[in-house]
Amino acid sequence: MKKIICTIFILALSLQSCKDTKTTTIVKPKEKPITDLSIYNLPSKWTNQEGKDLELKSLKGNVLVMVMIYTSCKAACPRLIADMRAIEGKLDQKTKKNVKLILVSIDPVTDTPQKLKAFAITNKMNQEPWIFLRSTEENTREFAAILAVNYKEISPMEFSHSNIISVFNTDGELVYQQEGLGVNNDKTIETINLEAQKI
Repeated sequence: MKKIICTIFILALSLQSCKDTKTTTIVKPKEKPITDLSIYNLPSKWTNQEGKDLELKSLKGNVLVMVMIYTSCKAACPRLIADMRAIEGKLDQKTKKNVKLILVSIDPVTDTPQKLKAFAITNKMNQEPWIFLRSTEENTREFAAILAVNYKEISPMEFSHSNIISVFNTDGELVYQQEGLGVNNDKTIETINLEAQKI
């Protein structure tokens, strides 16, 4: 009886080894397509405070919190930066890993990468999750229009501008805007946390 069982077992093994071996291919899930509402459709090139060129789509996968400022501003911009710092201060470490806090210059002529870097260092913002961006005047205007930010030069190196902080989801779609200076940011924080949890 034992001999029969052993023979069947050996036969089964030999038949198994004769089968065609199939290789398993791991199929990666398709990347979610960019929607028509995404800022990642913009072909514009930007430069950060390190002088590195990038496209907005390189930020895909992060929750973006954006504000448009200019570094020589003495009125509203310091308040907007304080509001951005207040938002950062309320984010927990887990959320912060998936968030980029981005300051976009409305004065690209004056705000060179060197000037942006010096400003970032002076204000202790030259590290994650802070990013400073500048582009051409045309690209800046186009981007401001998407954010519904109005600005105009009222004298050399002085601009009047909207005070809006915008939150984008990981697909680059605008999901919330905080308007005004020193306003309650609870809804902004709630939106950021909600979007970061989806990652």
